[in-house]
Amino acid sequence: MPAPPAADFDRLRRLVALDDPDARPARTLTEVFTGAELTTIPIGTADDVAAAFARARAAQARWAARPVKERAAILERFRDLVIANRDFLMDVAQAETGKARSAAQEEIVDMILNARYYARQAPKLLKPKRVAGLLPGIVKTVVTPAPKGVVGVIAPWNYPMALSISDSIPALLAGNAVVVKPDSQTPYCTLANAELLYRAGLPRELFAVVPGPGSVVGTAIVAHCDYLMFTGSSATGRTLAEQCGRRLIGFSAELGGKNPMIVTRGADLDEVAKAATRACFSNAGQLCISVERIYVEREIAEEFTAKFAEQVRAMKLGPAYDFSADMGSLISEDQIKTVTGHLDDAKVKGATVVAGGNARPDLGPLFFEPTVLTDVTDEMECGRAETFGPLVAIYPVGDVEEAIARANDTEYGLNASVWAASKADGEAIAARIDAGTVNVDEGYALTFGSTAAPMGGMKASGVGRRHGPEGLLKYTEPRTVSTARVLNLDPPLGIPQTVWQKALTPLIRAVQALPGR
Repeated sequence: MPAPPAADFDRLRRLVALDDPDARPARTLTEVFTGAELTTIPIGTADDVAAAFARARAAQARWAARPVKERAAILERFRDLVIANRDFLMDVAQAETGKARSAAQEEIVDMILNARYYARQAPKLLKPKRVAGLLPGIVKTVVTPAPKGVVGVIAPWNYPMALSISDSIPALLAGNAVVVKPDSQTPYCTLANAELLYRAGLPRELFAVVPGPGSVVGTAIVAHCDYLMFTGSSATGRTLAEQCGRRLIGFSAELGGKNPMIVTRGADLDEVAKAATRACFSNAGQLCISVERIYVEREIAEEFTAKFAEQVRAMKLGPAYDFSADMGSLISEDQIKTVTGHLDDAKVKGATVVAGGNARPDLGPLFFEPTVLTDVTDEMECGRAETFGPLVAIYPVGDVEEAIARANDTEYGLNASVWAASKADGEAIAARIDAGTVNVDEGYALTFGSTAAPMGGMKASGVGRRHGPEGLLKYTEPRTVSTARVLNLDPPLGIPQTVWQKALTPLIRAVQALPGR
C-alpha cells in the first residue's frame, strides 16, 4: 500500500517560511506504518521565527482592514478545497502519524466544521456593539473586538491538521496573522493545508509555517507572539503559561486528560461495548479526549467486561490507506515505550489483561493491540497518569455516587462519557462531572463536533476554550470607545462646580433606575 508520492512532499516543502529551505539542515521523516524513509523537512531557527513574525506584522494590518465578509469568503473557499482534496490530506495524515483512515477523516471533518461555523459567525461576532453609556442620549459607548496582532500556534502530532489549522481559522477571521510551529513528526499535515489556504486567497505572509524543535522554534514563537494557542501535555502547558505570564500576553491551551466513562444499570451494554472501542481506541488512544477509565456498576461489570473485551478482540489492526482497519499504529517508539511501561508495571502489581496486551511487529514497527485491564489500582502508573495510548482499565463500583466521585478524583478534567438507563439519567450524571465536555451515550465526538459550543478542560486539562464564540473572541481585544455627544462631565454652563458635584451621584442613581438600565 503506497504512501503519498514523494513529489507531493517536494512541492509542499517549498511552502515553509524559511529562506532557501533546500540549503538547510533537514530532519528525516519516516512513514509510520513501515518505518521506511518518507521525506525530509528543513529545520528552522529562532531567526526564521523572527523573520516570519516581521513579515506577518507587516501584512496583518492590511488583513485586519479588509471587511470581515471578505476574510470569511476565503475560509469558505478553503473549506471547499479541503473537501475536494480530502483523500490526499488523509494520505498525508496517515503517512505522518500512522493513524487509521477513520481517525484521519476526523481531522477533515473538524476543519470543514470549523471553517463553515466561523466563516458564518465571524461577521456577527466581530460587529461593533452599542452598549449602555454613562448617561443615555449624552454618552454613546461602542465595543469593537480588535485583533491581537500575530498569534502563535504550537501544534501537536496526534491530530496535527485539526489542532493547527482549525485553531488558526478563528484567529485569521478575527483579523490576526498566524505563525505555526507544527510538531517535528508531522509538519506536512500543516503544510498540505497551508497550500490550500494560499490557493483559497489567503496572503502567504499571514500564515507562516516554521518547522523545527520546540526548544528553538517554540521558544521563539512565545517570545514574539501577541497570543499563544497550545495543545499538548499539562507539564509543557504550565511552562508555556509561565513564559506568557512574564510577557503579559494571553494564552489558551488544551492539555492532558485521564478521561472517565460511567456505565450504569439499565444501559444497553451491547451498544456501550461497541461504542467504547471508538471512545477508547480512536487514533490508537493517542487522543486527549479519549477514555482511559471505565467505571461500571458492580452488578453489570462482569457482563460489560466480557462484551467489551469481545468487541476489542474483534477490532482489525493494520497499515491501510483505506477504511478497512479499525485502528492504526502508534506514532513513535516513545509512545510504544510509554504504553509497554504502563502495561508491564500494571501486570507486575496485579492487574489482569482481559484483551490485547501485545506489540504487533508483524503489522509494522509501532503497532500495539488495543488493551483492556481490570484490577488496576492507584499504585500502578496507569492508575492515575495519562497513558495516551491503547490502554484502558475497567473499575467495578458500588453505585452511581461512587462512580461520580471516582471519575472526579483526578487532577484532570477534560472529557467524560456517560451511559445510563435513560437520557435524563445520563444528563443528570453529566451535570456532576468535573470536565469541560461530557458526552451522553457517546464517547467524545458529540461535544468536539459541536463547534458552536466551547471545548476545553478544567483543572490541569487546560486554560481557555476552542470552538464557540469564545474560540474566536479569545483572539481579540475588546476596544471600548465612548463619545460625549452633548456635553462632557464638566459642569454645564452656569452651574457651579460644588452644585454640579453634589448633583452628580443622584443623577447617576436616577439614570440607573430607568427601565432597561
